[in-house]
This record gives sequence, structure tokens and C-alpha cells, in this order.
Amino acid sequence: MTVNLGQGVTRSDGEWPADLDVAALRAGGWRPTPFREFVLKIHSRCDLACDYCYMYEMADQSWRSRPRRMSRTVLDQTARRIAEHVHAHGLDRVKLVLHGGEPLLAGAERLAYAVRAVRTAVGSGTSVDVRVQTNAVRLNTAFLRIFDELDVTVAVSLDGDEAAHDRHRRRPDGRGSHAAVRAGLALLTGDAFRHLFAGLLSTIDLHNPPVRTYEALLAWNPPQVDFLLPHGNWSAPPPGRTPGSPDTPYADWLIAVFDRWYDAPRQETRVRTFAEIMQLLLGGASRTENVGLSPVATIVVETDGALEQVSALKSAFPGAPATGLHVERDPFDTALLLPSVAARQSGLDALAPACRSCALRRVCGGGLYVHRYRAGNGFANPSVYCPDMFRLIEHVRDRVRADLTARAARQG
Repeated sequence: MTVNLGQGVTRSDGEWPADLDVAALRAGGWRPTPFREFVLKIHSRCDLACDYCYMYEMADQSWRSRPRRMSRTVLDQTARRIAEHVHAHGLDRVKLVLHGGEPLLAGAERLAYAVRAVRTAVGSGTSVDVRVQTNAVRLNTAFLRIFDELDVTVAVSLDGDEAAHDRHRRRPDGRGSHAAVRAGLALLTGDAFRHLFAGLLSTIDLHNPPVRTYEALLAWNPPQVDFLLPHGNWSAPPPGRTPGSPDTPYADWLIAVFDRWYDAPRQETRVRTFAEIMQLLLGGASRTENVGLSPVATIVVETDGALEQVSALKSAFPGAPATGLHVERDPFDTALLLPSVAARQSGLDALAPACRSCALRRVCGGGLYVHRYRAGNGFANPSVYCPDMFRLIEHVRDRVRADLTARAARQG
């Protein structure tokens, strides 16, 4: 038995989207979106032991059998495949993200080799924007000089002040990492290297006071702050989120931050979730998979060359991000036609029925795909954070609408 989700999209009674009919999807007018962001898991281990980490602490444990560091051979194969994809689709700009684990463990020479290999393979006709996502524990002047030379920007994971950050982001021996991160950030945000600073990523903990946490991040004057919901789903709920409960603890936390951010006399930083929601409410498109219906155009290359979907899927079940493809033998275009990838590019048609009938569907977009999983039917569900997302979006909408109404009245 299959269930019709519209426009030729079907799922079986099993775990959707395994049986999504991509041929029918294409016959209905859907076309795949080329990948524009390539995430290289350049090192598969980490020097921290964060207890909420999707890589090491959740369902998928494939890191254990993978090489620690991406070899030059795999890097060369990856660069060739990226160039092949770029040229086939006429892309003039792509993103390259050096990720882990902790990418700085790969060493400055290997990181530089990766950047140069990709840019050389792609050629001068396409701009390759490169970013390192790091915990900053090992960030030093030597790394920053190389990043400056290669025009590589740096995003840092920081969960707030010392108490907030060290609640989860600890070393394997239990010591906190905040002091080391602070030292790395001090170098990054100094006069010599501030132009490389891409922003801060912060995972929400309901025990951390929201405004104090935001202001601790703001103290670094980041160009952007990205608040992340802890990964979880209907079968493995995130902390403080009872599946099916109407309570909205994460919306309450984020609304406190939103009001502090929105009411500031000037924009002190860009908070990505808030900015994306506002853009969607005003009729724009999203640039992140957290909200909205824009196609997900990201592919991951693991240290052994395996092609995977976004690594946050490791929180769902073992093998969730796997595609069965490898850079040595498979072009990226092959991944575009997999049901699991097409599901994250087919917008409204891939949402659960409850989401497709929701008034906020084009803004929420069903929530982050990772958070929709339920054992037995896969990802054909609303986000486990549905009540939180609904309340947050309504709050942002009401604040923006009130301001626009008042402005129109003053001008009239």
C-alpha cells in the first residue's frame, strides 16, 4: 500500500522516503537542484566530548570505522567531482565547508591542500567560498595566517558564557573548553583577523538563561549568530520536548532572545533563524534548511570518500545519511536522483499532510528534516518541534505586522 503525497510523490507504509518515486516526481515537473555547498569531513575525530554531539553520541556510529583524516587521494577525487558538477551545471559560485569532527585536527597543511585542490580543479570561472567550522580550541595565529592567505572564513561553536558553554562542551577528561575557545576567539576577533570571522553557532540549552546567553555571544561582536535546536525526533525526543505536548519551551527561549534582538535600537548582529523567518514572512525565500521550502543543495564527503547527506541525520538512525555512493566512482549528479535527496528538494509536496494543510507551511517548511523522523514511517511527519516552531513564527509575524501597520499609519 502506498500513500499519495501529491505531484506523483508517494511513500510506502514503511519508512519514507525510501520508496519515493523520483521518476514520477520528474514527470510531474520537478527538477533536481544542483549542489552548491560541499561539506568535507576532513577529520573524523574531535578533541572535545560534547554530550549532545550527533556525530559521536547519537544513533549513527559510522565514524568508528572511518579514517581519521581525509587523504590527499580522496581530496583530489573530491576536487575533481566538484569541478565536474560545477561545469555540468554552469555554477559561478559554490561553498566549501571544512568540517569534522574537528577540522583543525587535520593540520594546517592538509586544510590548505584541500582549498587549493578544489579551487584549482574548479578553475577561475567559479568562485569557491571556503569556511571552516571549528570549536576554536586549537585556533592559533598559524592557522589564521593560512586562512587569511587563502581567504577562508571561520565560524566558531560557542554556547554562551562559561557556565552555559561548559555545561556540554567539555574535553574528554571532563574539563570545560570555554577558556580555550575564548583564547581562540580573541585571536580571530582581533584587528589582524577579524575580517575572517563568519559568526557563532550556539546550541540551545533550556537551562541557560536566553538573554544572558545571547548577550554573551554578542560580546564578541559576531556578524551572525545561529541558534541551533538540539537534535532529536519523535522516537528520541530532544531535552525538554515531550512529543505531542502543546508546551513550547524552545519557542519561549527563542522569543526572549528575539525580543531582545528586535527591540535593540540598532541591529547588533544577524540572528539567522529570525532573519530567515522574517524574510519568508515578507515573501522571500529561505537560505537555510531550518525553515522554508527552498531545496537543500548540500552534500557531504566523508573522510573515506563516501557521499552522504547532512551529518545531522546521524541523530535519527544508523545509516540515515548514507547514500551508498563514493567520489571515486560516482558523480554528484547521481546523488541528486536518490529518493532521500529528492525528498529534501521537492518542497511542499514532500511535507506530511498535517504540514501541507498548515497556514504557516511556507514559512515553517515542516521544520528541519532531521527533526521529523519517527521509527516506522520515517520522515513523513511534522517536526518534533512543531508547537515551538508555530509559536515562534506567530510571534515574529505579529511583531513585524504591528510595526508595518504602525509605519503605514504614520506615513498615511
